[in-house]
Amino acid sequence: MQSQKLVLALGLLLAGTAIAFAQDMRPPINADDVKWGPVPPNIAAGAQLAVISGDPSKEGLFVMRLKMPAGYKVPAHYHPQYENVTVLTGEFHVGMGDKLDTDKGMLLRPGGYVEAPAKMHNYGWVTSDTIVQIAGPGPFGIIYVDPADDPSKK
Repeated sequence: MQSQKLVLALGLLLAGTAIAFAQDMRPPINADDVKWGPVPPNIAAGAQLAVISGDPSKEGLFVMRLKMPAGYKVPAHYHPQYENVTVLTGEFHVGMGDKLDTDKGMLLRPGGYVEAPAKMHNYGWVTSDTIVQIAGPGPFGIIYVDPADDPSKK
């Protein structure tokens, strides 16, 4: 009898916890529901950005998406925190180093993934309309290897 009461109490506790988690959960979204906006000034114009989860400007995990038109380039840069990038659509070329070099790098197709450790110099470019998802710990920052590549300084 005692074990039955314990099982019942545990079941009620778990049910209450599940409801609390569900109330804190953001509603699911489909790709068509993503709200796109302009990129911040320190990212080259022409792309669009959508924050999916969290707040990239604050501490804590975030997920955002970057929609880039064909021909878009991201010069050599690094981030203060690590970043995880997954290709959702299109073709994303990624390379490591101090200068964007389209003769080097690796082509990633939908489902492709790259993790850049904090402060690793990397760059990217697209040859078709492409969407990547970027996830990691905030605050998100981008520092260009060559300060002249920072669009917010132009």
